[in-house]
Amino acid sequence: MSNILFVTWDGGGNVPPALGIAAELQQRGHRVRVMGHPVQHAQVKGMGFDFTAFRTARSFRAVDHSTPFDYVGVFGDRAMGRDVVEEMRREPAELVVIDCILFGAMQAVAAAGVPYVVLEHMYDAYLVRRWLRGPMGLGMAVKRIPARRLLQAAAARLVACVAELDPAGKGVRPDNLHYTGPVVSGVPAAPTEPSVLVSLSTVNFPGQARAMQHILDALGMLGVRGVATVGPAIGPQNLAAPPNVELRGFVPHAELLPTASMVIGHGGHATTMIALAHDLPLLVMPMHPMLDQKMVGQSVVDAGAGRLLSKTAKPAAIAAAVDELLGEGPHRAAAARLGAAMRTTSGARAGADLVESVCTGRAVA
Repeated sequence: MSNILFVTWDGGGNVPPALGIAAELQQRGHRVRVMGHPVQHAQVKGMGFDFTAFRTARSFRAVDHSTPFDYVGVFGDRAMGRDVVEEMRREPAELVVIDCILFGAMQAVAAAGVPYVVLEHMYDAYLVRRWLRGPMGLGMAVKRIPARRLLQAAAARLVACVAELDPAGKGVRPDNLHYTGPVVSGVPAAPTEPSVLVSLSTVNFPGQARAMQHILDALGMLGVRGVATVGPAIGPQNLAAPPNVELRGFVPHAELLPTASMVIGHGGHATTMIALAHDLPLLVMPMHPMLDQKMVGQSVVDAGAGRLLSKTAKPAAIAAAVDELLGEGPHRAAAARLGAAMRTTSGARAGADLVESVCTGRAVA
């Protein structure tokens, strides 16, 4: 059995795919450890993994007010890389599975000569064509971190997504790029009444509280039951919910989606994939222009499974889009087709198979 180290960060939707694949590997008998920010300790330990917090890396919490400079500092953090190398000295790892935007840590692992797999919890088209060409990629260049070369040097790049939705999945792919499907599970939703699940980001994005209030106001105009999960980035005390909408704290989506009719989200990859795995159409309202949320939302629209609105949309516009998506139409068939495709495979198993192939030196399928 192999000793495998997962390196992640407190970003929200990037964590479930990593832990899902890690759990599958641990169940197969591999020694699996996780490194991340200290705030992740309870979540990771609660899933049964040994956890080591970064010791000298920049502090970061998803709920804090972070600037683009803060994110560049985290993603290109050489101190994080030194922490990872120190952990590997303490207990050697045969392979490191590392988050696709932790280039500071990735550079240190590569310099140490340890094989690594890059876990892409976003569309590869966004990572390569947008992220690396935008301010974040420029930030890596300023820090003299060769981000593209580090991706190319990975033993494998694992994209936890349906290739059909990712614009990069339709053309010629690099030899080390592999699609496993989303690391989610689902069942066809069977609501007993028109029901809307609202779930925005755990990251504290500017304007997110106002967008949530507009969504609540829109649902108050409709004859639906709504459930809005509200984390500390917004805080339920800052919102006024209509009588037909329940505000909840953290609730696993898997508990709510089987009885939902549709989802309103911010275009987070994890939320979008698990909604589709339950055959649910989506209204996507991206919360940050520099992230992949608009690309994710547009891919849902292009697949015929939802609508895309600005985060500044007024309640009347939101209500009209929700009313349309609650009805019968081609968007439901499109969402069901994508959901059926996701349920035929297991992203966790496919990801674990790929990691095992790298560990054993077998050709990666």
